[in-house]
Order: sequence, then C-alpha cells, then structure tokens
Amino acid sequence: MLTFEEKLAIIESFPELTRNDVSLGRVNFQFEDSVYDKKNVVYRLHPNGNGYVYVELIDDEDYDVDDKGMVNIRNYSEEELRKVVRKSIDSLATLDEEDDEEYGEETWMNDEGHILTLVFDYDLWNIYAGEMLDSAFPTYNEAVDFLDQEGFKRIRRG
Repeated sequence: MLTFEEKLAIIESFPELTRNDVSLGRVNFQFEDSVYDKKNVVYRLHPNGNGYVYVELIDDEDYDVDDKGMVNIRNYSEEELRKVVRKSIDSLATLDEEDDEEYGEETWMNDEGHILTLVFDYDLWNIYAGEMLDSAFPTYNEAVDFLDQEGFKRIRRG
C-alpha cells in the first residue's frame, strides 16, 4: 500500500489538478476545467492512506463505485492510482454524446429582461444574444460563471 506522501506525490504530478486542504489533514484535488458541475477528482485523501477518486463517468472500467460515484483508493498501486486519476480527469474534460444532448441549450435572463442563450456547439460553450454570438468559453462552468457575474439567471434548460 502506498503511503499518504507517495499518493500525494503521484496526484500532485497531474498539473491539471488543484490541491485543497480540508479538515483533519485530508486533501481534495479538483479539476477546475471540468465541463461538468463536478470538479473533485480526488476526495478526502487522508493521512492514513484512505481516499477516493471520482469514476462515475468512466465507462471502460469495472470499479467498485459508491453512491457518490467514487472508488476507494486505499490499496491502489502507483500504476492503478495514476491510471484512475488520469481517466477521472479525462472523463470530466469532455462531454459524451448523451451529455451533449442533455445540455442542449439553456435560456438565461437578467433583471432587465435581456435574454441570452447558452449552447454547446463545436466543442465550445457559446453565449448568444438572439442570433449574434456574444461570448465563447471552453467549459460549461466558465460560461455559467460569466453569466452569473453579469447578473443572469437560468430560466430554462433543454
């Protein structure tokens, strides 16, 4: 079994991940560029070696997934840990066809009644004012953050 320090070193070798120290010496690692609302890749890595990796969106492996979409990595080898973290990041980085259809388009409105439409198109999250392209973002979260900062609220999804 890898030690806490060994697991930290392996996980920190992924430059896409951001470390967040939480209570009781535990550490989370987030993928800020996730196209999903979900950002945690590594959850509650504990000094005793216990911890979890988000695997719910990984289709090609058979993991013992808990009700939060996580797999326990307590007894993972270095190779297994590197593989599951890489697959988790990759699964959060792109939408599959079902997800693309699920998102479809969203309508957003501000207090003044201005309406914008958020659409996933050509691997970007595009914001339209009518038929005019207003902005484009590489991730859903960045587009939503922009809309929130501009005072828009989602009024319709689908």
